Amino acid sequence: MKLTFIGAAHEVTGSCSLIEVGNIKGLVDCGMEQGKDLYENVELPVKAGDIDFVLLTHAHIDHSGDLPLLYKNGFRGTVYTTSATTMLADIMLRDSANIQMQDAEWKTRKEQRAGHGPVEPKYTVQDVEGLMKLFRPCEYGEMVQINEHIHVRFNDAGHLLGSANIEVWLKEGQTERKVLFSGDVGNKHQPILRNPTPVDEADYVVIESTYGDRLHEEVKDIVHPLAEYLQKTFDRGGNVVIPAFAVGRTQEMLYFLRQIKEEGLVKGHPDFPVYVDSPLADNSTSVFLQCDRSYLDEESQYIMDLGVNPLVFPGLNISQTVDESRAINFDPTPKVIISASGMCDAGRIRHHLKHNLWRKESTVLFVGYQAEGTLGRRLLDGEDHVKIFGEEIAVNAEIGWLPGMSGHADRDGLLEWIGAMKTPPKAVFVNHGEDQVCNTFADTLKHRLGFEAYAPYSGTCFDLARDEFEIVTEGVPITKAVKVPTKSLRVLGDLIAAAERLLALVKTLGGRSNRELRGYTDKINALIDKINE
Repeated sequence: MKLTFIGAAHEVTGSCSLIEVGNIKGLVDCGMEQGKDLYENVELPVKAGDIDFVLLTHAHIDHSGDLPLLYKNGFRGTVYTTSATTMLADIMLRDSANIQMQDAEWKTRKEQRAGHGPVEPKYTVQDVEGLMKLFRPCEYGEMVQINEHIHVRFNDAGHLLGSANIEVWLKEGQTERKVLFSGDVGNKHQPILRNPTPVDEADYVVIESTYGDRLHEEVKDIVHPLAEYLQKTFDRGGNVVIPAFAVGRTQEMLYFLRQIKEEGLVKGHPDFPVYVDSPLADNSTSVFLQCDRSYLDEESQYIMDLGVNPLVFPGLNISQTVDESRAINFDPTPKVIISASGMCDAGRIRHHLKHNLWRKESTVLFVGYQAEGTLGRRLLDGEDHVKIFGEEIAVNAEIGWLPGMSGHADRDGLLEWIGAMKTPPKAVFVNHGEDQVCNTFADTLKHRLGFEAYAPYSGTCFDLARDEFEIVTEGVPITKAVKVPTKSLRVLGDLIAAAERLLALVKTLGGRSNRELRGYTDKINALIDKINE
């Protein structure tokens, strides 16, 4: 009965943990790494085809994005998650697959011009289609029996539509343990979603720490600060560009913009247009509107009871095609442009940044977490020039931040969630946070709540039956490879081949005289010394 930490160990993305009970093997999340990675992740110690099940906390790509790759490599088990996550994952993973295929196509053209072979995508839409057949939708509070050794229950995590913390009961022989995986714990009092559900007890807890070292600014009103950004930008004749995750944050922004329009909070621009430039966001919004209403908070349900669509309003435009996307920036009318990706590292948002960052009239308004190393983080940190599509762009636009928009609980929110447990856990494992944040939050859990808390690195394995670590690893920093020109690589290859021929020849000189061998030795050492000069 073991728990091995694979991904999001001292990092914010790439969530993945391995559970083993006897011969049964399962994963909790299988996420893609995004942004800057600090440490190497260990490879899965088991083959994809030997994994029996996956428990998916929610649909965000840093938790689900490598599931199609797992399928491609042979996984044919069952993916357990909520019904809303199932619908969102279908949309998001297809979008991710299209990105992988487009990237591979572009790299293939580049490689073929250099005389090399094609580049294979990480996975394809066909892999996603095969994967989705393995999903088994569950509902909040439902006790799900995976097999005679494992049963689980999903509870609302309040982070994204369908997001969950997962209670996992394990039994091996006479030994029983319960592990609670927090998933991403949501921020309280957010629009559309309900607050995160606490859990009474567990032997062990694996908890995220995205904001484990800081507090969100206390903001009771988001609508009016947002309206102020719109007002001053439109008065300047500029656009408000909002990088937003297509799933979750885009829908929240639509919720607030509907209210701003209904209450007439932007003066002189009552009919300002809003463009959602993301087919993924459009499809995801449909899921929000079609899902079971039990996933939504009371306020959203009340608005819908009045016959009002909380995410639709006059002036809302959805851009599906590339031509529609390009046309947005050729319209001089001051407007709101919501586009993904939320951290500005890919997608259509980069085109809108290219057209608006250099304009002092415009505003780029961030409404979500920006991981270290991403373009969004660099803009927030004050860079005055950035490269987009190989072109240097001056940052003249106003760079704004809307506080109170985080989908993650802050330090006190995390403490409140885990502190609600009626029985203290034997230990807490902290992951899904930047390097030092994981350590800081583990210390906070020790000092504030008296919990045993650890921040394991990738590859660390804990024996749940014996209540002790089996393997304790240290972080292995990623070293950036030096890019060597192709021509130099060929010459280097010739040198290595020559050295190998010399070694093979030296091994045949056993019958030569000592004087001759010493002469060869001196010459080889002289060559080595010359190379080292």
